[in-house]
Amino acid sequence: MSKSAPLDVAIIGGGFAGIGTAIRLKQKGITDFAIFERDTRVGGTWRDNTYPGAACDIPSRLYSYSFAPNPDWSHTYSGSAEILGYVESMVEEFGLRNHFRFGHTVTNLQFDEEAGLWTVTFDGRKPKVFARSVVVASGPLANASLPNIKGIDTYEGHKVHSAKWDHDYDFAGKKVAVVGTGASAVQIVPELVKQAESVKVFQRTAGWVLPRVNRRTNSVSKMLYRQFPVTESLARQAWFWGHESVALGVVWNTPLTRVVETVGKAHLRAQVKDPWLRRQLTPDFRAGCKRLLMTSDYYPALQKDNCKLITWPIATLSPKGIRTVEGIEHQFDCIVFATGFDVSKTGTPIPIVGRHGRVLSDEWSKGAYAYKSVAVSGYPNLYLTFGPNSGPGHSSALVYMEAQIDYITDAVRTVLDKNLTMLDVRRDVQDRYNADIQQRLESTTWNSGCQSWYLTEDGFNATMFPGFATQYAHQLRKLDLRDFVLASDATKLGNRPSERAAVS
Repeated sequence: MSKSAPLDVAIIGGGFAGIGTAIRLKQKGITDFAIFERDTRVGGTWRDNTYPGAACDIPSRLYSYSFAPNPDWSHTYSGSAEILGYVESMVEEFGLRNHFRFGHTVTNLQFDEEAGLWTVTFDGRKPKVFARSVVVASGPLANASLPNIKGIDTYEGHKVHSAKWDHDYDFAGKKVAVVGTGASAVQIVPELVKQAESVKVFQRTAGWVLPRVNRRTNSVSKMLYRQFPVTESLARQAWFWGHESVALGVVWNTPLTRVVETVGKAHLRAQVKDPWLRRQLTPDFRAGCKRLLMTSDYYPALQKDNCKLITWPIATLSPKGIRTVEGIEHQFDCIVFATGFDVSKTGTPIPIVGRHGRVLSDEWSKGAYAYKSVAVSGYPNLYLTFGPNSGPGHSSALVYMEAQIDYITDAVRTVLDKNLTMLDVRRDVQDRYNADIQQRLESTTWNSGCQSWYLTEDGFNATMFPGFATQYAHQLRKLDLRDFVLASDATKLGNRPSERAAVS
């Protein structure tokens, strides 16, 4: 593709966010776009996470787009294969297949201020692509991360990461370690104890676990949803408001937090009879400070004869297994790392160069920030999905993502309709917004003292939104051009990063 024929939009990533953006672009009459996906298939995190028991802990009615409802969800909470099927069905239903460019790993994004174009560079020998707008929809859970544990390279047995599951490895008769007790681990452990000779679970911190009732959707309900879509919409709204009310107990430390904790403790007492094991599994932080775990299978699995919980900290990995700080070496055939992802709370997953040669990873070195999670001053016509401070602690990520997508597609439409070379958020507006966000975060449970992946090492919260989903969506309801600096071919901006005035 030559520079004389730039795309209207380049979308980076072919998961939920990229596909949702593409759908809304088409619905707004924008069809000159391409989705660049590093893999050979669509699906993002639901393509990659195929470990045993993989499922979403948000109800399926809510973990889907309102503009692409699925009346055929099989259960209240769907497994990864069914979610991937939903993603693939959207690609077909909305005619997106021809917009995909598979096997394209983006290695650099650079803005040409004079032309008002982004240059998208890929690895290998693929030609560069030029685009008027770029949507970075690669997602925060895209890059699997092994823990920084001493001796990890010395271990001679089999290693498996939850996001890169080895389906060819036979766990039958094997001695297996699971490192981690987060959202993936509590789904993996119940499945492994059915197969392995023994399973030892290495816990650093006990989490708050709430019961999950996963009912099968009957055929009558499915028929009703298909024939009368309004009923499915009402069901989605019911789940939304139910989860919205949970914010009062997990986003802030309130009397309702005690209710959540009471439910968690009751669930623990009901499923774990041994007092010492209950003590080991009791969190020492407020509910909501870390991600809540939704499972009714994890506690029973830990009490199987072939399963044991290890709470001594890991000192090092050895050639044969794991050595804990009290000097005991546990030997294993395989170690499963359920240790999450490399989430960019600082820096960026790919180099991004904006106006005047500014580099986003340098600006984010002490913590990521953006305006309404979507745009960053100095990087015109560049938009983020699931960007800084858009994480929900109580609701579906897709509710937040849908609001972002509508805001982004309005911005893209504005660039095209006004023939702009730049739509750049004002720095003063961005700074006020983020000062307010950080001030509000101070009173949330996430900033109450526990360590979590939400925070940087020095305690900066670049991840979560301090409020209700309704508040988040409301702020993105309208694209206010007063928040931006505009420029067209006829009206070029000055070359000062501190430029403030909007040009209409």
